[in-house]
Amino acid sequence: MSDAASAPPRGTLYLVPVALGEAPWAAFLPAQAQAIASGLRHFVVETARAARAHLKQLDYPHPLRETDIRELPADPQATDPALLDALLAPALNGTDLGLMSDAGCPAVADPGARLVARAHALGIRVVPLVGPSSILLGLMGSGLNGQSFAFHGYLPVDEAGRDTALRALESESRQLGRTQIFIETPYRNERMFDALLKLLRPDTRLCVACELNTASELLLTRSIRDWKKAPRPALAKRPALFLLLA
Repeated sequence: MSDAASAPPRGTLYLVPVALGEAPWAAFLPAQAQAIASGLRHFVVETARAARAHLKQLDYPHPLRETDIRELPADPQATDPALLDALLAPALNGTDLGLMSDAGCPAVADPGARLVARAHALGIRVVPLVGPSSILLGLMGSGLNGQSFAFHGYLPVDEAGRDTALRALESESRQLGRTQIFIETPYRNERMFDALLKLLRPDTRLCVACELNTASELLLTRSIRDWKKAPRPALAKRPALFLLLA
């Protein structure tokens, strides 16, 4: 008998969304997704501490000390197949496995995409579960173009690089009618907001989406002209998403 014929069937890699805030799981996750997550005993996560908190939030029924929780490599460029294969070992041996981010949907603006790509390469079934994504929630609520959009992750940290990127995004948005979406580290939100008001044209529309899907949610779209006239939003140290359409 060949090795392929004697190998156990592959397990499934489930992509498990988690809360963007502290709401009970029923407020952001379908019951079927919660049931699937509750049945898993192996997880690959962004950070173990956050994962344990999310599992408690999901009413996870198994003792966490008996649950296999392994972190993705800290280096975002680490794509060594051996490292990823070790994380996928349960699925390779026929046991289902969960992938979780620190917030929202795994593998979107998240290092988990590397693991998903490797799972596909190894013939492991990948099943994304329905749950909250701040990127899509922000786009849905922005009133900007949902037919053509691009997510750019983090822009350059240095001021010159950031400003060059913002001008390029606005120019492309004007040419293509495309909504441009990006995020910032919470402690730099206010500097980003200042740069947007300074650099973008008066008629460019800017949406600020902050702490989505939580009790303190902020979601506002205005032209740059109107943003300059309006009270300044409180953005310091709050998870935020920025969307613009020129």
